[in-house]
Amino acid sequence: MAQWMTGEVVENYAWNNELFSLRVKVPEPFEFIAGQFVRLGLEEGGQRFQRAYSLVNGPQDPTLDFLVNRVHDGEFSPRLHDLRPGQAIQVSQPPTGFFTLNEVPEGESLWLIATGTGIGPYLSMLTTQIPYERFARIHLIHAVRYANDLAYQPQILDWVAKHPGQLSYQPVVSREDAIGALRGRIPALILEGKLEAALNDTLNNNAQVMLCGNPDMIRDARQVLADKGLPKNLRRKPGNVTVEHYW
Repeated sequence: MAQWMTGEVVENYAWNNELFSLRVKVPEPFEFIAGQFVRLGLEEGGQRFQRAYSLVNGPQDPTLDFLVNRVHDGEFSPRLHDLRPGQAIQVSQPPTGFFTLNEVPEGESLWLIATGTGIGPYLSMLTTQIPYERFARIHLIHAVRYANDLAYQPQILDWVAKHPGQLSYQPVVSREDAIGALRGRIPALILEGKLEAALNDTLNNNAQVMLCGNPDMIRDARQVLADKGLPKNLRRKPGNVTVEHYW
């Protein structure tokens, strides 16, 4: 059964007007596996508002990091958006979830494909040595609507520089042209071969793909990948595509 601890907001960093990173200090060590999530909670008027968010920080980092997009008519994200350093927030424990690399079979390449805030668990994974030890090639693909939604780019580019020839980063922007980015939707870019061409790699049965984010993207990408011979990964029947629906 989940329990709650009280943390303290140490930073609320705005990537743009709607997208922000909420960083939280908790009073005791917080163990988790990269890719897992917790619930954040706020009490107001005798009622607890809560929602699940993936941990963006690495397991070795004592400051918890959450990437959040404000939904103006939502009950919870506008409250998080308004939090300031020093304010209290509740964090559920223990962390949970199976969208982790230990659920992913062996392969030559690892394709980490996300839309929006779905990039969060991948960033946590990439702070660890696990992906670099297991896969010869790692591709981080982040699809957003506008270029200013591409969060954590300085950190990502630093990782790319530290792992030349092994880690690559491909942004995808759907609603405007952006330097260095592909334009379009992930499923179409896979279907048309544009994603493979941009990364100079092949989505074949030696590839492991993780999909996280928009359910429409996941549904359509799964179908395109299945048509290419990459089935969904299940514990009872290992495959090539591991998924996490983000809302």
